[in-house]
Amino acid sequence: MLDHTTTASTTQSHTHEDNAALIFEPLNFRHLQVKNRIFRSNLSGMFDDYNGQGGNARVNWETKFAKGGAGCIISSYTPVTVRGRILTRYAMIDNDDKIPFWRKIGQSVHEHDCKFMMQLSHSGRQQDLGGVENVFKKADSSTNRKDYFHGILCRAMSKPEIGDMVNLFAQGARRAREAGLDGVELHGANGYLITQFLSSGINDRKDEYGGGWENRARFVLEIIRAIRAEVGHDFHLQMKINAVDHNSWLYPWQHNGNTLEETQKICRLLMDNGKGVDAFHVSAGSTFPHPMNPPGDLPMRDLVRWYDGMISQGVRAGFNYRIFSNPIGAFLFRRYWLWRRGKKVEGINEDFAAAISRTVRELDPSVKVLVTGGWQHADRIAGAIRSGACDGVSIGRPLIANNNLPQILRHANGPEKGKECTYCNKCLINDIENPLGCYELSRFDGDTWDEKYDAMIKEVMSVYYPPTFT
Repeated sequence: MLDHTTTASTTQSHTHEDNAALIFEPLNFRHLQVKNRIFRSNLSGMFDDYNGQGGNARVNWETKFAKGGAGCIISSYTPVTVRGRILTRYAMIDNDDKIPFWRKIGQSVHEHDCKFMMQLSHSGRQQDLGGVENVFKKADSSTNRKDYFHGILCRAMSKPEIGDMVNLFAQGARRAREAGLDGVELHGANGYLITQFLSSGINDRKDEYGGGWENRARFVLEIIRAIRAEVGHDFHLQMKINAVDHNSWLYPWQHNGNTLEETQKICRLLMDNGKGVDAFHVSAGSTFPHPMNPPGDLPMRDLVRWYDGMISQGVRAGFNYRIFSNPIGAFLFRRYWLWRRGKKVEGINEDFAAAISRTVRELDPSVKVLVTGGWQHADRIAGAIRSGACDGVSIGRPLIANNNLPQILRHANGPEKGKECTYCNKCLINDIENPLGCYELSRFDGDTWDEKYDAMIKEVMSVYYPPTFT
């Protein structure tokens, strides 16, 4: 495992003007230019209709990050089929009737000189609250083995079903292009369906989709080629991928999964001799949540309050809930989580991205690398870009905390004291049942608890204004 306590970005000192100039330099992909190096990472929230039609709150949600100065927004997790959603009330891309909504999203974001990519996704066995369409059926996966965290039951897809799934991704990309969006990202990280095929810690198939790394990558390579056949080679296509799986983070007896070296080989394959992906988006961790994604704390009180909905979903969720609701169990689990995370939070994946960047550039310098991992300070972001670790960064929680973070970084190294993202992960936990937003009370102004709480709720609920009807 790489040392996460030091990185190349800390070895040199530059002025803030130097850092800002680098961060706000345009990033040129093969067929897409983004005005700066700040990407809003895929942030999921239950803002839409149960049937997967988009809602006005989603338009407001995506647009506020465009107004805040992000160069490009990567959409929330977007299911290519209802069988692949992780939570209900997520806008989907499973049918042509969804195209008008996504066209509206793109138009709204484009008004602020911001690009918009759709993240094409499928949960596989990592499904939180999949709704009535899924709760009574085993999830589609590469394996028959249940998810070991929540205990979501699953079954290995047949080869004809794999072919159908490949087409669902390709049709999702076609719809994104017809909606006028700027590109698509395949969610191949953090334990979702593509990870379930890629990871040696999950995929136990005995056919041509299992075994060695080339066979495990066959599924996503077929998706990439099907997308290219549908949308051509001038439409931006990128891949979010685990640098490392760390599949054994919870139970040491679990197979650890893909190493960095295997991921480097997979990246070379997915570049497909110049006909494959245009960029890689580097993350880590073969489950979600995972101590390395999103790196930060684990708020046990919030977890107990909102995790109960998972009990009806997975066969292990009740056992987890008993641990989380027991004072000793909660204390030990949180300490274990923090130990498995390590000391570093901001830039946690930087060294991994640097290794993948070297691999990619040796083969094709036109393919770019983005990296996620708690970024919110200009010196850290510019340092990672300057060192060659990445070409840009994707930001999630710090943008929830400060929607205008790009504007802040133009003039300062980061948010003022008391306004920074604390990496508490309360946004993550609340999202199971509540609107996505920042739930860290200490960040809000007020002389009393009630005043701070009211300010927090006002900010969380702001995504619903302006309302659909006025």
